Amino acid sequence: MKSFKITRLALLASVASVALLQPAFALDAQAFVDRIQAVWGPLGYEFTLNDPQLDGDTITVENATIGIKGAEGATEPTSFTTSLTFSGVKETSDGGYTADTVALPDVESDMEDAGVKGHVSLSDIKLTGFYLPGGDTVTPIQLLQLVGAISTGPLSVTRNGEEVIGIESMESGSTFEPAQGSADLTSLSSTLAINGITADLSTVKEEDAQAGAVIEGLGLTNIAGDVTGSFNWSMADGHMSVDQFLFDFADVGAVDLTFDLTGLTPALLTKLQEANKAVEAAGDPTSEAAQAAQAMMGMELLQGLSIGGANLRYDDASLAGKALEFFAKAQGIDKAQMVEGLKAMVPQMIAGMGIPELVDLVAPPVSTFLDDPKSLEVDVAPASPTSLLVLMAAASNPASLITALGVTVTANEEANND
Repeated sequence: MKSFKITRLALLASVASVALLQPAFALDAQAFVDRIQAVWGPLGYEFTLNDPQLDGDTITVENATIGIKGAEGATEPTSFTTSLTFSGVKETSDGGYTADTVALPDVESDMEDAGVKGHVSLSDIKLTGFYLPGGDTVTPIQLLQLVGAISTGPLSVTRNGEEVIGIESMESGSTFEPAQGSADLTSLSSTLAINGITADLSTVKEEDAQAGAVIEGLGLTNIAGDVTGSFNWSMADGHMSVDQFLFDFADVGAVDLTFDLTGLTPALLTKLQEANKAVEAAGDPTSEAAQAAQAMMGMELLQGLSIGGANLRYDDASLAGKALEFFAKAQGIDKAQMVEGLKAMVPQMIAGMGIPELVDLVAPPVSTFLDDPKSLEVDVAPASPTSLLVLMAAASNPASLITALGVTVTANEEANND
């Protein structure tokens, strides 16, 4: 009798365990790929994901076709065929899904145009933190969280067997607070890194002799650099700060853009989403209904967004000096003469724009830069965040707009890294 009770308890425990584990085995591969189209389709993507295969928590789709809708007027989307492997797939309580990673096979593609043979290769393509929200409506906040990070290994583009463009790695990633997939997203931070960019521009002369001569004269036949960026976005007040968007190329120069916006809130994003749906529902973008919806989108942006500041800085690493030498030689004069001629022309060119206030603002720092090319910087620093609508109204009086924006132009000053 005792043995029978023990056996019975063991059987009940087994049944209970199977019941608890049931959700883990209930993953529906077809429902998962259908959800991909439902979420990504409205964003301009078109997927053909036939016969998905399920193995544990991994879903694989061979011969997946991904189409990307082209610009207005394009007859059909650009598409490519690949295989997709989704690992660590889980269903969420709202009927959505998450996947730890999405892997694509390496790309190896040949092409030929006018006798020129090319080849493109790209390896180690991976997405991490793949999120498919459930429900009938995907909100703007959910759309911001669809992918945690995208990364690749080396990219190589060759021309007749010689590499003309190369990139060591690319990565873009975001962190979400409190967590990816949260309906109560409070903030997100993103970074971008495109490392080890190289370009061989020596073959340009084969297609355009004049452009090739300029490239060679400026010392740009072989360039190398990186692109990096970072930004932070707070949902409560819609404060977005782009802290860096830097193009930095050795022996050429560096351009960095930063800016600060407020008002980019979930409420504004929802209004823009609704207006965009109205444009799509109208069908004909030139129709009265579509134009009214587009006007509403523009007005929502103008009223909702305010600029807190912006900065554009160029740091020269020999390009400006080489350009002055090259164009002076082309005109049969020396560099000093070229500089003096440009310094005399700049005020006249600015005055021709019909905005006298710009002459005193721009001409002195440009002259300083031409004398000794180190850096040139444009800074926008209004006393307080100013809406785009107010700035648009002020644009009828350029002098007041310059004052309202707190615009300054400086040359050869140390960068402010605060």
